[in-house]
Amino acid sequence: MMRLLKIYMQRPELVALVVLIVFTTYFAAASNGLFLSNANVRGMFSLYPELAILALGFSLLMIAGEFDLSIGSVMGLCPIVLCAMINFGIPFWPAFILALVVGAAIGLFNSAVTLRFGIPSFITTLGTLFMARSVAVVLYSSGLATTLDIAVVPTWAFSEPLGIFRVSAIWLVALALLVWLLLEKTNFGNWIRATGGSVEAAKAMGIPTSLVKTVCFMICSTLAGLAGIIQVVRIGSPIPSMGESMELQAIAAAVIGGIALSGGVGNIVGVVIGMAIIRVIDSGMIMSRVDASWFKFAIGFLIVCAVIANHWLERRARNIKLEVAQ
Repeated sequence: MMRLLKIYMQRPELVALVVLIVFTTYFAAASNGLFLSNANVRGMFSLYPELAILALGFSLLMIAGEFDLSIGSVMGLCPIVLCAMINFGIPFWPAFILALVVGAAIGLFNSAVTLRFGIPSFITTLGTLFMARSVAVVLYSSGLATTLDIAVVPTWAFSEPLGIFRVSAIWLVALALLVWLLLEKTNFGNWIRATGGSVEAAKAMGIPTSLVKTVCFMICSTLAGLAGIIQVVRIGSPIPSMGESMELQAIAAAVIGGIALSGGVGNIVGVVIGMAIIRVIDSGMIMSRVDASWFKFAIGFLIVCAVIANHWLERRARNIKLEVAQ
């Protein structure tokens, strides 16, 4: 028992991996093998990279001890900004970079308001959620970004099929590797964990906590914008409602993947697995002919279980430390 507890304390993503395997096995059996068919697996992996990229940035910020509820709106706004600039005659790659800059600027704004005025990031980004969504709707309804000229878009870089995957899977692997290296192999990654664990203790150690959080806010929003752009290129048309409620799935993926709500604990591998669990449940319920209305219930139930498990883990780890000290 103590051995299993130690493994869970050190590698919570392994528990998420077990959950993923269990759900995959169950849905494969419940659907008479249709769940693992090439067509269904291809369908799951079409949307998965964008959602996982979205969750990557959010999870990094969550480890730093902050939240960003505006990522769904940023996911909808950045591709509309991209389409508007392309329709104005700006070449794709400069427009692509400028659209990501818009995402980064929103992250910078969230950070500035949160840190300068001491407002909880939950409240700050709730306001940004509505503002970014409103701007997206206004741009779309004004006719500036109602279409995407696929002829000028290098689809080979975003949405070309690669067997059961798409090129977007390469984006996910590359970004996940970069974020993992940042978090696990650099001093800045140690700063992120320290800042999320205890801001005051991190400041006492000389860590620039404001800079750490600002960078994490900007990475979070930039990746949200990139996820939206990839999705728009894939479907071929901007949608102002894109990304609605996606912030909730990002939170679910992070918590299910073992990231503590209090910050300072977690890793990127668990987040990638957590989002995979969400996609498996979504697709598996459809293939098993389960009422889709139960999807949100299932995700909510997993979140509650993960939070309870994390809370129990923290208490158990604290007791173990006390026992060792005695």
